[in-house]
Amino acid sequence: MDVIWEDNYALVVNKPNGLLTTAARGVESLEIQLLEFFKQRSGEESPYVGMPHRIDRPVSGAVLIGKTRSATKQFCAQFQSRKIEKTYVAIVSGTPTEPTGTWRNSMRKISDRAEAEIVDAEHPEAKQAILNYELLASVGDLSCLRIGLETGRTHQIRLQAAHRGFPIVGDSLYGSQIDFGPQSTEPRKRPIALHARQIVFRHPKNGKATSVLVDVPEVWRTLGFHEVLKEGELCG
Repeated sequence: MDVIWEDNYALVVNKPNGLLTTAARGVESLEIQLLEFFKQRSGEESPYVGMPHRIDRPVSGAVLIGKTRSATKQFCAQFQSRKIEKTYVAIVSGTPTEPTGTWRNSMRKISDRAEAEIVDAEHPEAKQAILNYELLASVGDLSCLRIGLETGRTHQIRLQAAHRGFPIVGDSLYGSQIDFGPQSTEPRKRPIALHARQIVFRHPKNGKATSVLVDVPEVWRTLGFHEVLKEGELCG
């Protein structure tokens, strides 16, 4: 278990690409691995693991975990009220014309499919999706973007980037033609170049803002962007 930060109330772990955050009983997930991790470390038969949020299966990076029911309840409320800040980094095909900007769309989750789509604002299932991006670097035909979410929709970053002609590397579901990292025969397990880089939350005990950075996977180095994301680069 790649624990990045921990105290008596919570921890932040680095979820690898291709692993579900939560899943039905019997299906491998980060939640199941955490239960086993805590069992082995503490000897408890039924340790508590609170999962106040998730990130997509092919995405890597920061996942906040509650170690008590009270802490998990507080984190859920913070996510609900958008008090928790999540910053992602992504490698995309192409380069946005402007170095910074805001993307706004109406989108919906497609029923019975692990997929979302852009729709008209008048669509009965439409939900507003807003993110802010900054171009960090470009190498050849690829670019590295820093992304801050104002909303948290299903596949939001992946869909909004692809909709503008900048599919995330490895994300064949939304049009990428480039492989990223170790490939699996099962498309859903294939990694994509999207990483939850930083999470900022209010500590459940004292209310202080707590910021945790999670380094990108080593495979980012093969595309020339690992050095762009030095430790501490996002602080402040």
